[in-house]
Amino acid sequence: MKLDILNKNRITTTFSIGLAALILATSCGSSKQKEIGGYPWDIPQTKPNRPLSAAMERLYDNYLTPRPEDNELFSSFKYTQLKGFDYRNGDGTVSRRDPSKIIFENGKYYVWYTKRDTKVPPIGAHRASESTDVIPSTDWDLCEIWYATSKDGLTWEEQGVAVKRPPMPEVGWRSVATPDILKWKGKYYLYYQGFMEASGKKGDHCPVAASYADSPDGPWTPANKVIVENGPAGTWDQFSIHDPYPLVYKGKIYLYFKAAYGDRPDYLVGNGLAMADNPLGPFTKHPLNPLFNSGHETALFPFKEGIAALITSNGNENNTIQYAKDGINFNIASVSSLFPAAAGAYVPDAFTSNGNGRGISWGLSHFVNAGTPNKGYSILARFDCDLSLDVNDPELKKTHLFLKPEVYFSQGLSGKQLERIKKEAK
Repeated sequence: MKLDILNKNRITTTFSIGLAALILATSCGSSKQKEIGGYPWDIPQTKPNRPLSAAMERLYDNYLTPRPEDNELFSSFKYTQLKGFDYRNGDGTVSRRDPSKIIFENGKYYVWYTKRDTKVPPIGAHRASESTDVIPSTDWDLCEIWYATSKDGLTWEEQGVAVKRPPMPEVGWRSVATPDILKWKGKYYLYYQGFMEASGKKGDHCPVAASYADSPDGPWTPANKVIVENGPAGTWDQFSIHDPYPLVYKGKIYLYFKAAYGDRPDYLVGNGLAMADNPLGPFTKHPLNPLFNSGHETALFPFKEGIAALITSNGNENNTIQYAKDGINFNIASVSSLFPAAAGAYVPDAFTSNGNGRGISWGLSHFVNAGTPNKGYSILARFDCDLSLDVNDPELKKTHLFLKPEVYFSQGLSGKQLERIKKEAK
């Protein structure tokens, strides 16, 4: 009798467990059925026909692909030290910065850049009134434009000065800086900033100047005129037009430039466009200027039928890569980090205007903090990326950065911040 009762209990228990499992399976199954209309597990490459959050709407409306790893306009950046440049043991008297885009001519790569070679390091913009004909105020004061060539983009041979400072009072007599190169109908044109006073006396006020040559090796003939005029009083580019950057697009010369506007420290940096049919002008500024609301330097390249841009520091959209099918109305195509400062990329189709831009994979940039505060100078370096339709480098599509802790700790709090924290803790 006890054995029969025990068996009945076991049967009842087994049945109960089985029934519970069936109910659980059924409920899970019905739950899955209810979620079939949810966002798919396998990420759709086109926007699904269902309600989406604002973030998921942006995923499809703002970017070329849902995953950055699949986005031709997303890349991480890697850096390599260059060989061939001497910086006089880092004493602050020699500086190289603001590389131009790179072109390939005569079997080698060419780059132009701002070079300062002075007896003493710069004393700072805040002491500009103390600057002289031999004492620079800033790293880009008392500069000339030099150039170098390379067979591999890693080891460079400095060739000498390309554009000297002209005599006073011509445009650029104080300093010529931030060059970029245009090739147009068999001739070469260098555009650059022409300073007529020490940087810092009135900010960085200056217009765009130019020189031209029959060969990338020169000799360069100055145009002896302002190529792109400053804007009217009260407009965003009334004082400075910096970083002139020419491309050939739709058969015209598109000269992108930047200007800082607003009183410091409450200022912004934007980028605009001036267009011309002739390298020496007249240039007409686009009525929608500024075309960018962010970005400290100009670095652009043909991409498919349009133009892409690297937007570095300053502004709400810093550290973004942007794209415009018309070269005018730019939208964010991706977000990345460790952007190259003052990037001068190798852009083999910068002057072809064929509506089939292939993108970029490497170039030169600068680091402006190579020295100590009292011996400040800048150095050139190489950056590599995969923003090219002809390159497929998965290592350059990674979104994670694994930097040593000391890199983060180098961005430590200032003494003033530490003092504030101590007071708040009391």
